Amino acid sequence: MRQHVATCSCAAIAIAACLVVVAFAQAPNGDAANGKRLFERDGCFQCHGYAAQGGRDGARLAATLMNGQSFIRYVRRPSGAMPAFTAKVLSDAELGDIFAYLKSMPAAKAAADIPLLNTLRDK
Repeated sequence: MRQHVATCSCAAIAIAACLVVVAFAQAPNGDAANGKRLFERDGCFQCHGYAAQGGRDGARLAATLMNGQSFIRYVRRPSGAMPAFTAKVLSDAELGDIFAYLKSMPAAKAAADIPLLNTLRDK
């Protein structure tokens, strides 16, 4: 019985440690204010929108599920029509700032929480 309890305790500690590592890996450590400036300066808004909401030419970036490394990797070697942004154009630190800016944006409201949509639906 004691061995079973010790095994369960070790497993719980290991799971908690993994969750902490994942949280740190996904937490942006850049400067969101500078990221906003770079997002606008380098024209990201032209395809992705000022609120990174996405549009006809660019994917939604607000509330992205990507972690920082995945974001940088994608910007360096994108698929589709997005141009690649090399380190000569945006450094990894600058991309980290942009990622922090994107992560600082609030998640979109659910459709049910938007009064105008409810009004239109009820007509």
